[in-house]
Amino acid sequence: MIDGSLPRLEFWCDLQCPDCHTALDDVRALRAQYGDALPLEVRHFPLEKHKHAYAAAEAAEEAFAQGLGWPFVEALLARTAELDARGHQVLLEVAREVGADVEEVDTALVDGRHMLTVDADQAEGKAIGVTGTPTYVIGGKRLDGGQSQDGLRERIVAVLEAAKSS
Repeated sequence: MIDGSLPRLEFWCDLQCPDCHTALDDVRALRAQYGDALPLEVRHFPLEKHKHAYAAAEAAEEAFAQGLGWPFVEALLARTAELDARGHQVLLEVAREVGADVEEVDTALVDGRHMLTVDADQAEGKAIGVTGTPTYVIGGKRLDGGQSQDGLRERIVAVLEAAKSS
């Protein structure tokens, strides 16, 4: 299968959301199953109830700009409770752990260079009916994981398998 031959999977998440951390198991399994044939994109939907989620999304965008986005996202989602308690400092610690330029991440949080990206994601999410996280969009279908993750991976696989056979 060639790179990107399947429909893009959008993983709408809030990087301070414990449910998004749980959803990573499904995302990892899908990446293992389909590899580079499955284009996978993190889309930001920081929830107001998580006070550090917006800054986390900005920091993740800087990590993506440095080629370390997925390692950053995965490491940060493993520390949602710590992010809630310690905020900004955790973002910099995670950046350091994954090998990102910490000063550049810190500067990006100050100068707001990724605010437009995060704002655009949030606006698009609202426009397509995202109300909570995690939510997936694949093949034009929105699958809400905010209430329950049960059966979501199977539903995503069904969309992917249908796309492969068409």
